[in-house]
Amino acid sequence: MKSVYISFPEANKVTVEEEEVLPPQEGEILCQAEKSLISIGTETYCLRGIFDPGTNWASWVKYPFRPGYSMVARIVGLGKGIQGYREGDRVLVSAPHQQFFKTTPDRVLPVPDGLSSEEATWGALACTTQLAVRRAELELGETVGVVGLGMLGQLIVQYLWVAGARKIIAVDTVQNRLDMAKAHAATHILNATAEGARQQIAEITKGRMLDAVWDVTGHPAALAQCIQLLRKRGRVILVGDTPTPTQQHLGPGVVSNSIAILGIHGNSSAPYFSEFTPWTREEIITLFYDYLLQGRMRVSDLITHRHTPLEAPQVYERLLINRSSSIGVIFDWGQL
Repeated sequence: MKSVYISFPEANKVTVEEEEVLPPQEGEILCQAEKSLISIGTETYCLRGIFDPGTNWASWVKYPFRPGYSMVARIVGLGKGIQGYREGDRVLVSAPHQQFFKTTPDRVLPVPDGLSSEEATWGALACTTQLAVRRAELELGETVGVVGLGMLGQLIVQYLWVAGARKIIAVDTVQNRLDMAKAHAATHILNATAEGARQQIAEITKGRMLDAVWDVTGHPAALAQCIQLLRKRGRVILVGDTPTPTQQHLGPGVVSNSIAILGIHGNSSAPYFSEFTPWTREEIITLFYDYLLQGRMRVSDLITHRHTPLEAPQVYERLLINRSSSIGVIFDWGQL
């Protein structure tokens, strides 16, 4: 069958291509896309193609490159030997933006009834952000900050609320993102850079400063600024992986204030379940889905734009120019 997919054939160029997809072989699952979520920061970095040598970005992004990794699809074919799945099942898949594709059972996760396919597409990003909150080993009642309120920052704010943070101070220079964070449990919002927020955070915390701060910006200058928002022995959690870390520096206070810098990546979940390593990717995403079903988190109102995949060149062009008005951007494959 013919299948449409989105490609970055070279830096700063987006095309919509077509290919032939063969029937599933033994051990394979054939899927048809329903909705896929653009990871705005990651995918625009991949499109620009500006990376320091030796980074994860430089080794990962090779043109032609197929963007995307958070997809909800229907199973439309099963190869021999597949058990536990049926045709018609909805699944979350780590797959690029494409209409039909083959995968394997270890790469899919059932989507529960009661969740829309749009909501379920957030599973991959919810895994990364839940890991980011776990990485900080948050204690009940801590005062925390989130700098950068795009897709990941919005989810981290919600996880911090569920986890029992006392004060959640959201920092960004885009007012509509701040308003969204306020509607999703941020106790304080500051329209400022991390550097510009320092005095206000000192006033909010009566000089104590933050126990932990999440740098979700991806901008190399933000790390040093975020460090200045912490108390002694505070923690900064780096969620935004800048593609140009040679421009990143620590600034003063890391050693003298015993600051911990903790990195996190979406692939750092436990590889298998045991009593010592319970939080596998499947368990983390299932927990997120439970929170959505229980109403303790929500993402439906984080979706700001919906497009047919055929509009991909225009969509990415707009995101490259200015993505400040965008949070959740969905490709609707049912429109093909």
